[in-house]
Amino acid sequence: MYPHHREREQPIFSARAHVFQIDPTTKRNWIPASKHAVTVSFFYDANRNVYRIISVGGTKAIINCTVTPSMTFTKTSQKFGQWADSRANTVYGLGFATEQQLHQFSDKFKEVKDAARLAREKSQDKELANTALTIAAPQDLSDELQSPPVMCVNGPEDKLFRSQSADITLASEKERIKKMLSEGSICEMNLEAELFTLQDSNSKLVAALHEANANVEQWKKQLSAYQEETERLREQVAELEAHGGQGPSDLLKDELTQSLEELEALLKAKDEEIHILQSKKAEYHAMEHERDEAIHRLREMEMRNSELERRIQNTEQNLNNSLEDRDRMDTEIQRAIEILDIKIFDLNDLRQSLVKLIDK
Repeated sequence: MYPHHREREQPIFSARAHVFQIDPTTKRNWIPASKHAVTVSFFYDANRNVYRIISVGGTKAIINCTVTPSMTFTKTSQKFGQWADSRANTVYGLGFATEQQLHQFSDKFKEVKDAARLAREKSQDKELANTALTIAAPQDLSDELQSPPVMCVNGPEDKLFRSQSADITLASEKERIKKMLSEGSICEMNLEAELFTLQDSNSKLVAALHEANANVEQWKKQLSAYQEETERLREQVAELEAHGGQGPSDLLKDELTQSLEELEALLKAKDEEIHILQSKKAEYHAMEHERDEAIHRLREMEMRNSELERRIQNTEQNLNNSLEDRDRMDTEIQRAIEILDIKIFDLNDLRQSLVKLIDK
């Protein structure tokens, strides 16, 4: 499926953070944009040479900000930073779990901002070069842009008007399909960000699961040893109770009883850890199911975008054919005008000859 769309905008850096937005009324208080930590990613569009910061929470985009050279990321505390987005007329704030994550995001923000500045400078240089070429181009086509004289030739004019109407219809259809394609691309980008988040969570869960599986055998051995020790202590306590001794044996019995209680508490704690690991396995399977659903939705969006691209190509082809037909009609009209000018000149010459003949 059209690989250039898959490669058009790719994530280059991601971090987990709590997202906030400035209160538009007071401009002082922070309003949480997410209930929990979400993934905040830097995306790069290779076709347009544009960098964006995107964060998706659920089914909506919490952050959709294009990075410009004028933006500045400010660290306001050890784990919190902010930047202003003039286009969205808001200020975003990010709260990180560690100070290291804040430094990493700040460094990446500065790097992306510098890259955006270089991209803008290159774009401006290209525009200046194009402007210079346009000024230096010959200007002797102005006469051809003049409106032709009004002729009472209904056939060609009627064809020209129909061609212009079809041209306008095709152009509007092309703009509508481009808008649909843009909306589809935004949905695709949101799905890619969601898939990237799921893959990140999935890798973390897989690592935790592998670590848990590696520790399960060790914990089982420890449990077996604790159970054997518990049985041994129970036998000792039973022997002491059978002897019915007093004095030092009572003290030893109390110590054994305390050790037995500690071992039972430890066994209970290990059982709870095993139950937690089993619940994490269930969460891992649920995360895999969500990832499969996101991949399925992404593939459906790719198919839809492919169909939209095909329709745009057909529309552009029809538009080019219509422009060629209009050019041919313009040529026919110009030829008809020249023929009519010759006929008018001949009629004028004939009229003058008749006037001279009548005067004689």
